[in-house]
Amino acid sequence: MTKMFLASGLLASASLAVAPRSVFAAPRAEPNDPKALFEQLQQAVTAMREKNDQALASKVDDTVLNEHVDRINATITTLETAIEEVMAKQAADRLGGKDAPKDPEYTAEFNAYFRRGQATDRLETIKAAATKTDGEGGYLAPIEWDRTVTGRLKQVSVIRQHASVVSISGAGFSKVFSDRNIGSGWVGETAARPATTTPALASLSWAVGEIYANPAASQGLIDDAEFNVEQWLADEVETEFAKQEGIAFLSGDGTNKPHGLLTYVTGAANAARHPWGAIETINSGDAALLTGDGILSLIYGLPEEYEANAKLFMNRTTAGAARKLKDGQDNYLWQPSFEAGQPATIAGVPIVHLPAMPTVAANAIAALYGDMAETYQVVDRIGIRVLRDPYTNKPFVHFYTTKRVGGGVKNPDAMKALKVAA
Repeated sequence: MTKMFLASGLLASASLAVAPRSVFAAPRAEPNDPKALFEQLQQAVTAMREKNDQALASKVDDTVLNEHVDRINATITTLETAIEEVMAKQAADRLGGKDAPKDPEYTAEFNAYFRRGQATDRLETIKAAATKTDGEGGYLAPIEWDRTVTGRLKQVSVIRQHASVVSISGAGFSKVFSDRNIGSGWVGETAARPATTTPALASLSWAVGEIYANPAASQGLIDDAEFNVEQWLADEVETEFAKQEGIAFLSGDGTNKPHGLLTYVTGAANAARHPWGAIETINSGDAALLTGDGILSLIYGLPEEYEANAKLFMNRTTAGAARKLKDGQDNYLWQPSFEAGQPATIAGVPIVHLPAMPTVAANAIAALYGDMAETYQVVDRIGIRVLRDPYTNKPFVHFYTTKRVGGGVKNPDAMKALKVAA
């Protein structure tokens, strides 16, 4: 394989040129102006590559110059984050605006319940139905609020956005797997046909855990405030639930929470849990760094049938290190995106920023590559529940909000993991 080089940002002091101040400062573009942010991103990428090219041609190790390149790289990360936030906000606004399902009568009933605890016959019916279904009390949120939170969770929780999601009506979810061990053979026209091996079947189950939030507001605020109570509660829930789900889907131990992706890699706690084995690890080629060879080995190590929907999952710090990688033909492996809604790529593969992924360090799993929808299964039990509690902590009213969710790997063959190791 063609040898790759990691540009370390080594520049001769005499060659240091002062880049435009806007490259190193926080983005000066309007925060809701994607076009201006893309223009600044292009300037920053050009500046970093100029410095990196000088670094590759230089043999002098200069700490000041290394920091100079790192500052530009950090600015690129800031700009990418700003662009993603703008696009996510626009998507959320569409979801919460004209595209959201509406039931004005139901919304009015829920607002009355939220502010004063006044429940109509329809909400009482929902409470009774919920009790009969799950053996626990509490009001279901209005259908438009429930759908909105679920949709916004998908926007914020990265693994949920890319994984397979199934809603269930029971206490858990199971799937049967074949070990694919079926025999066959060539025979002559009149030769005997002895029995061949028969594939064995194994069942894998995903239990659901419960995630909750319990925001509170004073009764006075609830009575007097002029604000959208549904939107406020949805904002509170989406941030906390997405954060907790993101951690659990990646590293959860399965105790009252999902089994995380990283627990299925070779050598991890759930490496033997799936009938088809563990998620295979591929070494980066260096004991402490990313290398171009390692990333290409990761990409080409995935079976061809999973390539169509495959993506690279890594955190922003790791993506920053990958921006400096070049191939033997002096081409950068990382290519930025200057089009709204399109991700940056490495070797032509889309990058998805996954905040909870480990950073580059010895023996860390720094990146995942594969088809997340084929690899990971998210299991949702019903939806969002809200229980209004004005008694426990007077004069505050608590809105006990819960969601039952599970998850785990359904096909380890569809994902590969990059381990930082020689």
